[in-house]
Amino acid sequence: MISFIICEDNQKDMDNVVSIVKEFARKNNIDYKMYLFNDYDNDFNSIIHQKLPFKIYLLDIETPSSSGIDKAREIRKIDIDSVITFLTSHEELGNVILKNDLMYLSFINKFDNFKNKLNKSLEKSLSILNKKQVIKFMDRNILYTIKLNDILYITTDSFERKTIIKTDYRMFKVNKTLLEIVGMLDSRFVQTHRACYINSDRKVMIDKNTKLITFDNNETISLLSDKFKKVVC
Repeated sequence: MISFIICEDNQKDMDNVVSIVKEFARKNNIDYKMYLFNDYDNDFNSIIHQKLPFKIYLLDIETPSSSGIDKAREIRKIDIDSVITFLTSHEELGNVILKNDLMYLSFINKFDNFKNKLNKSLEKSLSILNKKQVIKFMDRNILYTIKLNDILYITTDSFERKTIIKTDYRMFKVNKTLLEIVGMLDSRFVQTHRACYINSDRKVMIDKNTKLITFDNNETISLLSDKFKKVVC
């Protein structure tokens, strides 16, 4: 899943950006969610700190209360993995951005071939995200991209006959077999049950008596069998 976080104080420009992102996502069969803001307010500040899947920020440089440059600086203090693109109607601000070490992807003038340049920026953003450690697969014509470190565990739903991929932010139920998903994982994932693999980097405690596995976000599961207990404990 891709998280598009868009801040734009002009409603007409916001509608234009949203339309371009939706069209891009549809053409690329991307599983996504958009978070829309018209100012760098408390809600925007909150989203910066939320654990969300791949974040792509589209930031207006000037809003009533703050600057996109200042917000990008705040983002980079806690997050170096997200992709940042600046949107502006003031070309001269490009020099200000260049002087700041913000690790941004693009600087796009809203009045200069905007749609084409934004589409190119979105394509580059996807390329960057795809180079990170992820699993990537198609399911019912939707392209799923999930960071390995976001995954807590993978198990099966025997009733629905689906594989469950549990992350910090969502439970994915997909029409792939457990073995198909496991084949995309790396060595950090270990088997704890005939129908469960956990991310060993995310576990913090295993209780052998109750067979309860606790992860670093305080979530727990009880999918630990005697057969695999020695391997993970």
